[in-house]
Amino acid sequence: MLKTVKLRAEEQFAATQKKAKQALTEKEEALQERAAHVATLRALRMAKEAADKEAAEKGAA
Repeated sequence: MLKTVKLRAEEQFAATQKKAKQALTEKEEALQERAAHVATLRALRMAKEAADKEAAEKGAA
C-alpha cells in the first residue's frame, strides 16, 4: 500500500511538472509572436517615415 501511495504522488507530481512546462512553453511562444509583431510594425513605421522624408525632400526641391 505504501508503494501505491508513493507511486500516485509521483505521478501527480510528474503531471504537475508537465503542465508547468507546457504553460511556460506557451508563454514563451506568445512572447515570441508578440516580439515578431512589434518588429513588423516597427519596420513598417520606419519605411513610412523614410518615404515621407523622401517625399518632403522632393517637394522642397
